This record gives sequence, C-alpha cells and structure tokens, in this order.
Amino acid sequence: MTGTLNKVMLIGHTGDDVKMHYFEGGGSVGRFPLATNEVYTNKTTGQRVENTEWHNIVVRNKAAEICEKYLKKGDKVYIEGRLKTRKWQDDKGNERYSTEIQCTDFTFLTPKDQSSAGPSQGQNPYQAQSQQPQQSRQNTAPRQSPQIQEEDEDDLPF
Repeated sequence: MTGTLNKVMLIGHTGDDVKMHYFEGGGSVGRFPLATNEVYTNKTTGQRVENTEWHNIVVRNKAAEICEKYLKKGDKVYIEGRLKTRKWQDDKGNERYSTEIQCTDFTFLTPKDQSSAGPSQGQNPYQAQSQQPQQSRQNTAPRQSPQIQEEDEDDLPF
C-alpha cells in the first residue's frame, strides 16, 4: 500500500455541551470533549479497572450547528474523523501542542426520549456528514436502520 490513512472512530459520551465560535464569513466551529472508557480486570489483584480517555472533538459549519442544537452533556455519540495536532504558544511564550479529532461524520446514539436535547420522543438518532453541510441529514421522520447488502462484485483489484 503506497498511501496513508488518518482515520479515527470513537463511541463515547459528551463531557460538556458544544461550544460554538462563529466567523465573519458565515462559517462556524463547534468544540466539545468526548469521553471513552476502557474496562478490564487486573489479573494480579482481580480488581475491575476503568480508565477514561478524553478527546477534543472539532466539528464545522452546518454539522456544528446540528451538534449544538441536539447534543447535550452526557449524550452518547459516534464520531468519525481524523487526527489533527495544532502547535501554539501559551501566555508565557512556551510552545504547546493540542491533538484534536476533526469530525467528518457523526451519529447521535442517545435515544431522544432519554436526551434533553431531542425535539420529540421516539425518533431514531440523526446522522450528518460535516463534509457536505448543504445536504444535512437532519430529518424529522424516523430513519430506517441501514441494511447490509451483499454484493456480487466489488471494485477491488484482487
């Protein structure tokens, strides 16, 4: 394989509401923390151990507005995106680094009747792709679960 891949897939709970920043040109950026957990049993002590990892999620434009409207602290969400490390200087002139997940796709996983964010009960989670803000997938009708289809042929060269 000659190419490279920068892809992240996470399922976790939001640690806060989405914080928005709007730009003069009409664009926007939303940021929120996402917690993922790892649970295992320590073989030497037999104790259950739970580690939480925090991720900084960045979502842009229409997708950011959808997240701001429907995602609330504690909601479960699937995030897909790419890693991006930013370099900046703090107030004392020290170089600092921050690694973020630049969100390209997301799916809300908290049922609307359990979330304080939903417009009504009984709807399936919304899906959106921040790469295509004009074609927002924010629907008011329930969505059908995706069906896995078997294909006879594929585009693979082997």
